[in-house]
Amino acid sequence: MPHDPIRYRPHHFLCSLGFQGKGYSDGFTANMAAIVDACLRAPGGDDTLIEVVGATDDICTPCPKRRGALCESQDKIARLDARHARALGLFVGNTITWGEAKRRMVKRVPPGALTGLCAGCQWLDLGLCETALSALHAKHGTQGACEDQ
Repeated sequence: MPHDPIRYRPHHFLCSLGFQGKGYSDGFTANMAAIVDACLRAPGGDDTLIEVVGATDDICTPCPKRRGALCESQDKIARLDARHARALGLFVGNTITWGEAKRRMVKRVPPGALTGLCAGCQWLDLGLCETALSALHAKHGTQGACEDQ
């Protein structure tokens, strides 16, 4: 597990929850697998520190859509990040653990919420993130419940 925090833009928290080996390119997919599968989902992964950033992050590094510190779809990504930051109670500069991120997902993002939260995301229709979110809620016994938003 890395000692330095992983850097994440807000929408990548839920993307990581639903990640199933698909991505924009082979390099992007390999990088995301190295972060998600080898770090966050590994034993002790819930203790991994993640720093919230407002531009490209460690997942974006090999993305073919990256343009310096921004994305070729920056306006769409900025709106996505803003919705996710609001939903998860995140601010640029926050550092939280992956375990805390998952607790926030359970507490603040009910099953079915991704249709609005992730509007415009090309991966939404695959249902991977919604399936993962529902499974996270089921694991924590909160299916269909949204506590204290």
